[in-house]
Amino acid sequence: MNEIPQITPQELRKRLAAGEELVLIDVREEDEVAFGMIPGAQHIPMGQIPQQTDKLPSDTEIIFICRSGNRSQRVCEYLQQFGIQGSNLSGGMIEWDDTSAE
Repeated sequence: MNEIPQITPQELRKRLAAGEELVLIDVREEDEVAFGMIPGAQHIPMGQIPQQTDKLPSDTEIIFICRSGNRSQRVCEYLQQFGIQGSNLSGGMIEWDDTSAE
């Protein structure tokens, strides 16, 4: 398998602010996203990804998000076997929240 591309929260914030077209998929559970999501992100819990692969775009960069970056990394690795390339938000929402004041 290929190495999974990583994106830092700082880089994602810059790209979103620049208006880049990105698809954000939050793979956390319902009780986790209740505390907040990145604006514009879609919620697809990790366990539902296998049934949702046909709904993922093939023409837009996808960034996968979870709490710490571990589950979203595994989702990226899983999707690679189907030819779906995604990037992982390194550090997940923990790092995203830590950079909100920057």
